[in-house]
Amino acid sequence: MIEAGLRRYEEINDEIKAALSCHSKCTVKDVNGQRYIGCALDEGKTIEIYGTPGNDMACYLNGGRVIVYGSCQDAVGNTMNGGEIVVHGHSGDAMGYGMRDGQIYIRDNVACRGGIHMKEFREMRPVLVIGQNAGSFLGEYMAGGTIVLLGLNIKHGEKLFGTHCASGMHGGKIIVRGTFPKENLSENIKVETLNAEDEKELKDYIKKYCKYFGADFDEIMAKPFKKLVPATSRPYANLYTPN
Repeated sequence: MIEAGLRRYEEINDEIKAALSCHSKCTVKDVNGQRYIGCALDEGKTIEIYGTPGNDMACYLNGGRVIVYGSCQDAVGNTMNGGEIVVHGHSGDAMGYGMRDGQIYIRDNVACRGGIHMKEFREMRPVLVIGQNAGSFLGEYMAGGTIVLLGLNIKHGEKLFGTHCASGMHGGKIIVRGTFPKENLSENIKVETLNAEDEKELKDYIKKYCKYFGADFDEIMAKPFKKLVPATSRPYANLYTPN
């Protein structure tokens, strides 16, 4: 076990790498904003974090698993290639920035620009599951993958997502549960009913969310879900000079 305390992030990350060179699992306690924990973590390796990790936690994650017993700062899972992140709390801005594969499960809420620039390629399809609500610009410039927004335990007066949701989105889908603020949706976004494939996929994600955070599957599935998808794959086509 590693005690982070107030030590610099370079020292903590060196100790984590040394521990994982001999073991498949490493526990880090009393984390106080140290950055880059779990960066490029390979498959078969797990890091458990107690506290509040700093920016770019699990960036470039390469198949490994990072579990946080607390909340996170910004850019968690930045450009991750695969693996899994589970956060028993909430997250700051740009959660899952540019993620290319793998799955992220957030028990509570995500701040602004969650899932920005998510993308997919062939069998690589990233997934971001958010338990509560999300700030503005959710799914901004999204090119692929899936975001699931459950709206659990939202405080009175709060909305499911902030303004400019799916701004510039040209691929992928955002699945939302219950009522949502249509006035906060960006232009060129369609609201559709889930098909059979969507429903099967969704149930798999919800089962994992319930397993990780002790939520009730039937209670979550009791409310209707809708799918937000781009109306066009070229939302900014009119801004370019025609050939």
